[in-house]
Order: sequence, then C-alpha cells, then structure tokens
Amino acid sequence: MSVVVVAPGQGSQTPGFLEPWLAVPRFAEHLGALADAARLDLVAHGTVSDADTIRDTAVAQPLIVAASLLAFGALTGHRDRLAGVAGHSVGEFAAAAAAGILTESDAVSLVRERGRAMADAAALEPTGMSAVIGGDETELLALLETLGLSPANYNGGGQLVVAGALPALARLAEAPPAGARVIPLQVAGAFHTRFMQPAVEHLRAAASTVAVDDPATTIWTNRDGSTVASGAAYVDLLVGQVANPVRWDLCMAAFETAGVTGLVELAPAGALVGLAKRGLKGLPTVAVKTPDDLPAAIALIESHA
Repeated sequence: MSVVVVAPGQGSQTPGFLEPWLAVPRFAEHLGALADAARLDLVAHGTVSDADTIRDTAVAQPLIVAASLLAFGALTGHRDRLAGVAGHSVGEFAAAAAAGILTESDAVSLVRERGRAMADAAALEPTGMSAVIGGDETELLALLETLGLSPANYNGGGQLVVAGALPALARLAEAPPAGARVIPLQVAGAFHTRFMQPAVEHLRAAASTVAVDDPATTIWTNRDGSTVASGAAYVDLLVGQVANPVRWDLCMAAFETAGVTGLVELAPAGALVGLAKRGLKGLPTVAVKTPDDLPAAIALIESHA
C-alpha cells in the first residue's frame, strides 16, 4: 500500500487562499524565499490580490507552484514512504522539485518564465479553453477536428478540456455532442496546443541554464502516464508539455496499475481529488487546502506506507 502526492494546475487558485499558510511563521518564511526566486510578490498575490489579478497566467503559475511547494515542505520527511509524485500541467514543476529533479528556486524561476511566455503566446490570437463533461469521447474528438479545436487536457472521469479559437469554442458550446456539457474556463489562451508553440523555445532556453538531477522518488509524466528515471528527460518533457496535451487520465490509470492506495493533493487543492473520485473510485484522498489538512495527509501516508 502506498500514497501518491499530486500537484494541481492552473485554475485551482482562489483569492486569499494562502492566508492560512502565512499565519504560520515557517510557511511565511518559505513563501518569502520562493517569492524572491520567482521575482514576484507571491505574498500579496496569495492574500490580497483579486480574482482577475491571480487569473493572469504570469501570476497564476508561479503562485500555484509555490503553494504546492509550501505544502510539500511539510511532507518532505515522509518522501521515502510515498509511491511517488506527479503534477497536472504547471503542477509538474512542483512535482519536479518534490522529486529532487529541480531545486525549488529553479522550479519557480522556470515557472515564471513559462507563465510569461505562455501569456505572450496567448496574446497573439484570441483563444481559450472549455471543459467538456460527459458525452462520447470518440464523437467529441471528431467534432473537434471539424471545428479546428484541439484536446488539451484528458482529465479522466468523463472530462476533456478542449482549446482553440474563441469562435470555434462558441460553436461547440452551441451544439455539443449528445449528453455533453461545455463549460468555458477562465484562462487566457489555448494552453497545451499548437498556439503555445512560441512559448516552447523560450522555456527551452531558460531550462538549459538550470542544474538538473535524476529523481529521488518515482515521478509520472503528463505526456503518457509513464514514469521517468532521467531528470534531463523529465525537463525535456516539461518544455514540450506547454504545447502538447496533458494526459492526466493516463496518469491515474498508471497510479492504479502501480497499486497506489491513496492520493494527497497539494495546495491549492481540490481539482485533482475531484478527478480521482470519478476516475479512481473508492481511493482514499486528502486535499491539503490549509495547514489544518496536513495531519490528515501525514496520517494517510503513514497508514499506507
């Protein structure tokens, strides 16, 4: 029996979500160090910045990764008891730091470059993303091709996030596949698609300047749900992931195949626990939203080690 620790992606942040963490001095100090590395006022963005401010890709991505690293910092002493780690989209940078592939400082620094480059790419053309829940996946994929849209996140549990030009997304919402609901997402562009290709080379150049180590614990990749033993290979996947689909469905299938018996989601938690409840029915989970959730996470890890 063993527990996987997972880090969420963009969209999981809410205004003021870091306030409970900053009430604890060690977490406040940790966030200050991460903010210095990100060259961004993460304290303000995690406490007083409004929803529109923290929705900005260049702000949201470092903020989310920093929050996950705060939570993982409290679990580091239990890393040798874990099945491994994984992240969803930008959460893969938090997972890379948790696994020892990147230092925390390099992880948030690279995420800052990633967020800025993706925001710049998104500004080139009006694009967006929508979640499609329910319906037949084969029918949906055929319709996407007709509309010129792309699958961006295969989230499992009957949820597929699609991306592309805003008029095409509007047409999908007007005439979705039978039994499907289309929910527009509050993001700035068509992430994980060809529209992000301009960001790939920028991130590749930034990634070439940091030190990379092989993982100290098992880590799964969004590319296809496989484990990666080479730190350099994982960083290459991080770079390419910007313009390629997130296969969280395959990650969850891999957790099941590996015999994972519990899942802990790092702050700002909730989304991946929700997907696990649909895609890994019956799996015990803990969402670490505040420091008050840490004892439950540690108890789950210890009882399943």
